[in-house]
Amino acid sequence: MVDTPPGAGTHRGRGPHPGAGGPSQGVGAPSLGGDRLGVDRRRAAAAAAAGAAYLAALLALDHFASYPQQLLLGAATIVVFVAALTRVSAERRAQAVGVVCFATVGEVTGSLLWGVYSYRFDNLPLFVPPAHGLVFLTGLALAAALRRHELGLVAVAATGATAWGLLGLTVLPARDVAGAFGVPLLLVFLWRSRNRGIYAAVFVVVGALELYGTAIGTWQWAPELPDLGIPDGNPPSGVASGYVWFDVMALSVFAPLVRRAAGRVGGSPVGVAAD
Repeated sequence: MVDTPPGAGTHRGRGPHPGAGGPSQGVGAPSLGGDRLGVDRRRAAAAAAAGAAYLAALLALDHFASYPQQLLLGAATIVVFVAALTRVSAERRAQAVGVVCFATVGEVTGSLLWGVYSYRFDNLPLFVPPAHGLVFLTGLALAAALRRHELGLVAVAATGATAWGLLGLTVLPARDVAGAFGVPLLLVFLWRSRNRGIYAAVFVVVGALELYGTAIGTWQWAPELPDLGIPDGNPPSGVASGYVWFDVMALSVFAPLVRRAAGRVGGSPVGVAAD
């Protein structure tokens, strides 16, 4: 994975930096030369493509894997995640590890305890926690690759989430009331957050993986929330809001801890601003 180049989200010019997407500074264009920017975007695009390809292949292999083979997939994913962490800054590493921590708590609660969704072996596969970290890093790379088109990326995510939620309430076979509750939360972060480019990119990655994973049966969402009886989609339209919440917590909690531990570099915080 490729970290956002130094200067991204910390531009201090009097007006919006070209390509920074207006007032949002979470994934703004860095103050680097044009040739360097092109190289950085290409590297970020390659990292995003590699992350997406690995995650898709992982789900496809798990579809046919036995339990011992699933454990091997988990071990391989841990290795890939650790390798990806070596290619980003210390602050990004802390954020990715934070996503894994918060997401694992969410997985245990939502799947094992509450039963909102389940995996093939009714377990929490070993590859799932590190895969959450890879989803986050893939979203970061995609946001960096498309930093000049941040507003367009946000518009695509907001439009897609809204349309998905409305379709789930009207025409999709599985009525998706529970999922629709998560869409407004996602839209708030896409509208107000300084890191909205990252959240939009994560939505794209998560949406594609959820549709793919449920289609091939890697996991399955319950038709309604247990004990509540609220109809739920498979996958729910608002599922990306949960991922965004993991990202918000990691950006807000883990990044400041790293900054306080390491101090400030040149008098400025490292990385993007947290919301």
